[in-house]
Amino acid sequence: MQGIITDNPAIASYQGIPFAEPPIGDLRWAPPAPAPTWTEARDASQFGTRCMQATDTEGDFFDRLIDGHGLSWIKSFAIKRVVAAMDPPPVSEDCLYLNVRAPIDAKDAPVMVWIHGGGHQFGSSDFDYYQANALPERGIVLVTINYRLGAFGYMAHPALSSDDARGVSGNYGTLDQVAALEWVRDNIAAYGGNPERVTIFGESAGAWSVTELMSTPLAEGLFHGAILQSGASTYHLGQLEGDGLGWPSGHDTGRAVAEALGLNNPSAADLRAIPADEIQAVVTETLSEGFHHIRDGVVFPHNVGQAFDRGQIHSVPMIAGYNSDEGTLFFPDDPQPTVWLNDLERGGRDMLIAQLSDPFPTQAAEIIDLYKLDTDFEAGGTQMMGDEIFGVNIRFAAQATAKTGAPSWTYFFSRVPPSKKQTMGAFHAAEIPFVFGSHEPVLGLTDQDDALTDQMIGYWASFAENGDPNAPGLPEWPQHQETNWMHFSANTDRPTAQLETDLRGDKLDRLSEGLHVKLDALSQTEPGRYAAFD
Repeated sequence: MQGIITDNPAIASYQGIPFAEPPIGDLRWAPPAPAPTWTEARDASQFGTRCMQATDTEGDFFDRLIDGHGLSWIKSFAIKRVVAAMDPPPVSEDCLYLNVRAPIDAKDAPVMVWIHGGGHQFGSSDFDYYQANALPERGIVLVTINYRLGAFGYMAHPALSSDDARGVSGNYGTLDQVAALEWVRDNIAAYGGNPERVTIFGESAGAWSVTELMSTPLAEGLFHGAILQSGASTYHLGQLEGDGLGWPSGHDTGRAVAEALGLNNPSAADLRAIPADEIQAVVTETLSEGFHHIRDGVVFPHNVGQAFDRGQIHSVPMIAGYNSDEGTLFFPDDPQPTVWLNDLERGGRDMLIAQLSDPFPTQAAEIIDLYKLDTDFEAGGTQMMGDEIFGVNIRFAAQATAKTGAPSWTYFFSRVPPSKKQTMGAFHAAEIPFVFGSHEPVLGLTDQDDALTDQMIGYWASFAENGDPNAPGLPEWPQHQETNWMHFSANTDRPTAQLETDLRGDKLDRLSEGLHVKLDALSQTEPGRYAAFD
């Protein structure tokens, strides 16, 4: 394997390594096949192609992100112009590649496998934020992976299920991640990594993926630690067929895609014959809601939330956390503070109670008061969205993990951009450059930011090495034990890392009712044929 030497001559980067056959032709919508082999030195100096995805989905988010940093109008304008002038990167179905960044002299080093976010609809392992040397400089072998996305990674269809020897379809993105971890198990020693000390970590949909891997029997023994950054798919309730308590079923979503393509009762061959760009072109935001993990009885004996609730998961040490202002990027486009209602209408207190009493039968009034939804729906709803989608599920996953006997640690990230004009707060994904040491200085960076970066990298690297984030020179980080949170902050009046107890406890306790109501209801619909996790 012929990689490249990075800016640090002690760190090598190997890019575009195939971990499975290209999922094209008959392998579209099929489990990944073993990777090709080669006998001569392979060029590993270029990233693999990004997986099929829309290439025009990030404009509004990006503009909002730049504006929210409070930069001067000249700097904001210049950044937007530069980004607008960039050509979108090529995408392809031939995308199952991973990258390794490792110390040249690594031997039996801990391994961290990064799973990128993007709602399971977009993203890639080659993003600059992920390709940095800070973790390898701490002795980590860093692996970043691609996996099939959107319709190509998560679509199910009755014809595809009938064509599959397992009798199911969908969940291909998860199967790709399992295949990447199998590649790590079999090959990472050649790059100086220890296959017996693998930590999986990810942000947003990458953190969903971490919980999904913890919930599938197919990933048994492939990892030994887990880090969730702003995500846990414990609230995703989709089924292969039938009611998911509001979540679209896999087969129904696939039927809708086929109909959009003009296909009536297609065969698997008919679906695989459609050009990839034509499939991508019919995917709408509504359809994409069905492109997530689904309980199929094979990859997932239970939905992720049920698996965690029952302790039927891979029991490994966990770090889990979220950011103080997760909703600021999302709420302007989707002003719905709870995932359990499609359309919460604004109104007075009585009107809000009437609507929220369905998902929160005993806590609706308290939730309205805590978030002041009846007096400032925008501000309260933004915070409620972040606490419910991220805080509730992160805490639930950490506490469920601890009940299996594995230790868990939780964090809360409240660093704000240094400009006094900033409006984003600690927005979704804001912690990523602090974990990778991959800051964009043009967005503003302070001495406190540098100190916080060193601390977070230290905690993450120690966890990968020892299964415990604590290390000499770092503030003590106690296990969660139902109440302890490490509060990370910068550019505020707080220390950069400080223990806090019962963080947002009143809010998370009340919002948790919605998740448990749904999980209890789901247990009443669970098909008996689905085997228990073993």
